[in-house]
Amino acid sequence: MALTAIDWAIVAAYFMLSVGIGLYFTKRGGESLNEYFLSGRQVTWWLAGASMVATTFAADTPLVVTGLVSAHGVAGNWLWWNMLMSGMLTVFFFARLWRRAHVMTDVEFAEIRYSGRPAAVLRGFRALYLAIPINLIILGWVTKAMIKILTISLGLRDVSVLGRNIPGEVIAVGICFVITVAYSAGAGMWAVLWTDLVQFVIKMSAVIVLAVYSVRAVGGMDKLKAGLTTHFGSADAALSVLPVKMTSSGIEAYAWMPLLALAVFLSVQWWAAWYPGAEPGGGGYVAQRIFSAKTERDGVLATLFFNVAHYAIRPWPWIITGLCTVLLYPAGIGPTHDHEAAYVQAFVDLLPTPWRGFMMAGFAAAYMSTVGTQLNWGASYLVNDFYKRFLNRTATEKHYVAISRWATIFLFLASAVVTHYLGTIEGAWKFLLALGSGTGLVLILRWYWWRINAWSEISAMIASFVVSVTAINLIKPRFPAGDLRGDAWVMLVTVAVSTVVWLGVTFATKPEPDRVLEAFYRRVRPGGPGWAVVSERAGFGRESIPGGALAWTNWIAGIVAVYSTLFGIGKVVLGNLVPGLVMLAIAVVAFSWIARSFREEPAALPGVGVPA
Repeated sequence: MALTAIDWAIVAAYFMLSVGIGLYFTKRGGESLNEYFLSGRQVTWWLAGASMVATTFAADTPLVVTGLVSAHGVAGNWLWWNMLMSGMLTVFFFARLWRRAHVMTDVEFAEIRYSGRPAAVLRGFRALYLAIPINLIILGWVTKAMIKILTISLGLRDVSVLGRNIPGEVIAVGICFVITVAYSAGAGMWAVLWTDLVQFVIKMSAVIVLAVYSVRAVGGMDKLKAGLTTHFGSADAALSVLPVKMTSSGIEAYAWMPLLALAVFLSVQWWAAWYPGAEPGGGGYVAQRIFSAKTERDGVLATLFFNVAHYAIRPWPWIITGLCTVLLYPAGIGPTHDHEAAYVQAFVDLLPTPWRGFMMAGFAAAYMSTVGTQLNWGASYLVNDFYKRFLNRTATEKHYVAISRWATIFLFLASAVVTHYLGTIEGAWKFLLALGSGTGLVLILRWYWWRINAWSEISAMIASFVVSVTAINLIKPRFPAGDLRGDAWVMLVTVAVSTVVWLGVTFATKPEPDRVLEAFYRRVRPGGPGWAVVSERAGFGRESIPGGALAWTNWIAGIVAVYSTLFGIGKVVLGNLVPGLVMLAIAVVAFSWIARSFREEPAALPGVGVPA
C-alpha cells in the first residue's frame, strides 16, 4: 500500500502531538509517585473512563473481532460480551470501595486487608507476577499484532543494521514503542491519560470510516445481508446477537456454542475467572483509573462510562467491517487463510488518501494507548509494591520517580525480548491465566466478608492453578478441538474444587486480628451482613453496603441498559429500525433509573479513605 505525502503528514502530526503531551506533563508527573502513577488523584470521570476504553482498544482488537464474526457471525462476540456482568459489578459494588481504600495499586490492598508475613508475601508475589510475566505477555501480544498489521499494510523492506537484516515492520513498531516509552516514562499517568483520550478519538473515527467504506464495497447493507445469508445458511446465523435459535422443538444453541458452554459463560465465568481488564471485583488498570479519580462519584461514573463504551458503542464498526470481509475475502488472507488479517486488507484495499493516513495513525494510537498503560501499570507494581515495600522504604519521592522511569524502560526492553521469542503466545497466555481461573469468588468476597484472610487468597490461587492445569490435560482432550464444552467443564471443575479448598483453608486458619479488621472497616466502610460483627464492635452498628438495595437494582439496570444499547444500535445499523428503537428506548429507561439513584445518593461518608 502506497501512502502519499498527505498520509505521512497525518501520521507524523499524530506522533508530534503524543510527544508534545508527554513533554507538557513531564514536570508535573515527576513531582511524586502519587502524581506519576495516579495523577495526584485529581482526574475527572470522563478522562478516567476514556482512558479505560482506549487501553482495552488495542491494535489486535478489531482483528480478533473480525475473526470471531467471520467464524460465528455477530453472536461470536459472546465470548467476551459475557464479561459485562462482571464490569457492572465493579461499577456498583466495588468502584466506591477501591476509591476509599486509598491505595496506589490493587495489590497494595493485600496489606490493608490482611496482616503479617502472608499478606506481605501475597503482595510481593502478585506485584512481580502481574508486572513481569502477565504484563510482558500482553505487551508481546499487541506488539506481534502491530507487526502483523504493518506487514500487510505497508510491506516495508528489510533494513541492514550492524550487518543484520531487520524487517522494516519491526523498525516501524519500534518507533511507536520508543515514542510511547518517551512520554509514559517521562510524564507518567498524566501523559497516558491525555494521550489515551486523543488516541481513542482518532481510532474510533478511523474504524467508523472503514466500516462505511466496507459497506459501500459490498454494494450496500441489503447486499451485505443477502451475501451473509448465502455464506452462513441463514440471516439469523449471521446477524443474530444471541448464540441461540428458535426451532419447532424450542430454543437450540448453534453448533459452535453448546448450551452448556453458554450457561457457563453467562452464569459462572464472569464472576469466577480472573482476566486482565475484567477482574472480578475490579483490579488492574481499571482500578488504577479509579484510584486516580477526584472523588468516589468520579470513580463510579468513570467505570460506568467504560462499560457502556466498551461493550455497547465500540463493537459495531468492527463487526460491520468484519461481516463485509466475509464477502470481500471469503477464503481469508494468504496461504493460512487468515480471516483476522482480512480487516487489515480491507483498510489497504478500500481507503483512499487521506483516510489511509488517518487509519495508520489510528492503528498506531490503538497500539500506543495499550502499551503506555501497560508500561505505567507494570512499573507501579515494581516500584510501589516491590522496590519501595521490600528493598528501599526510606528514599525521597524524587528517587522513587526516577526508579519508576527506569522500571518503565526495563519493561520496554524486556517486552522486546519476549516479543522476539513469543512463538506460542496462546499456550503461554492460557498457562499463566490458569493461576487465576477459579479465584474470582474470593476476590469478590474479601470486600464483603470479614472471615476471608490472606491464606484464603493464597490457597485459591494455588488450587486454581493446579486444578485448572490438571483439568485442561484430562478433560479437554475428551472433546474435539475448538469444542467449548471442554472449556466449560474445565471452568466448572476448577471453580468447584478451588472453592472447596479455599473455604476449607479459611476455616482451618485464624481470622485476621481484630485491629486489622477494624482499621480496614473504618477506612473502607463496606457494610453489609458479612461485616456486621466488625461494624458493631467498631461502633458503627449494622450498616448496609454502599448504595444499599439500590446497588442491586442499579446492577441489573446497568446490564439491561448496556445490552439494550448494544442490540439496539446493531438493529438500527443493520436496517431493523423499529426493534432497534424499542431496544434503545428500554436502554433510556434503564439509564434513567441509574441516573435517578445517583441524584438521590448521599454524600461520601466522612473519614473513609483515610488510613487508620
